[in-house]
Amino acid sequence: MAATEATDPTHQLSSVTGPAAEIARAAGAMLRGHFESGVATEYKGDVDLVTVADRASEKYIVEQLQKAFPEHGIFGEEGARFGLDREYRWYVDPLDGTTNFAHGFPVFCVSMGLERRAPGLAAEADGEMVAAVIYDPMRDELFTAEAGKGAVLNGRKMHVSKNTRLAESLVATGFPSQKRHASPNIHFYQQFTLRSHGVRRAGSAALDLAYVAAGRIDAFWEFKLNPWDTAAGVLLVREAGGLVTHMDGGGFTLDSREVLATNGLIQEEMVALFKAMFAGEGLSPIPTPAEFAAMRAAGK
Repeated sequence: MAATEATDPTHQLSSVTGPAAEIARAAGAMLRGHFESGVATEYKGDVDLVTVADRASEKYIVEQLQKAFPEHGIFGEEGARFGLDREYRWYVDPLDGTTNFAHGFPVFCVSMGLERRAPGLAAEADGEMVAAVIYDPMRDELFTAEAGKGAVLNGRKMHVSKNTRLAESLVATGFPSQKRHASPNIHFYQQFTLRSHGVRRAGSAALDLAYVAAGRIDAFWEFKLNPWDTAAGVLLVREAGGLVTHMDGGGFTLDSREVLATNGLIQEEMVALFKAMFAGEGLSPIPTPAEFAAMRAAGK
């Protein structure tokens, strides 16, 4: 890419998603091969798994991104960190859902999000997420988005769901691999299970966000995430018409350790429940089926 093109955001955005998608597809094929042949695993912390496949995927992605976009920086989960002061930088999760992968549970993906940081932007400030690629190699599903151009699944436009009530919504969450006993999420999990159509816990935050964008689930929340977990998925949700915030409804940033992504229509109801639980307030009684039917009939 010519030097003059690196300073043209419009050119950058229009030329980046296709090559990045091909890189994600190839990395995903590599993961699928490892998955089918079996993988060796090790612990990189007390309970955090890492596999040969994580490292091979990140090595491949980094090499290919450097060839395609030599002026871009990269922030990878497995240690690739360089060029972080450049105008464009990638957040790369080479294998989101490592625990699933290591146990032979076929829910995982490659996630790549591109941030543009305008010249002069403070180091601690967020830039703009301008491109996103999430690839699920087991279902051959490619989720992509470009800022201002919408979100796409295998070439077809995506949009968040139209459910307006939590009680009629399917939602998702996740739990940290470390110190689960110290996480408050089990309490939220219980309440949302009782107050929704159900809570799914698939084990890949990137795919959960992609599913909100695709309208497959109506909301997703989780604590203790990292930028490489959320960067791509956040753009997908926003470009598909959804909202991404903190649990209290405040603005989401890439260094946030919590995320709430919704279709926008159940946002207020979910935020109210989070606020009440964090404050230790008494929660409203869960309506009986008859009471819920009456509420629906009354349009409440």
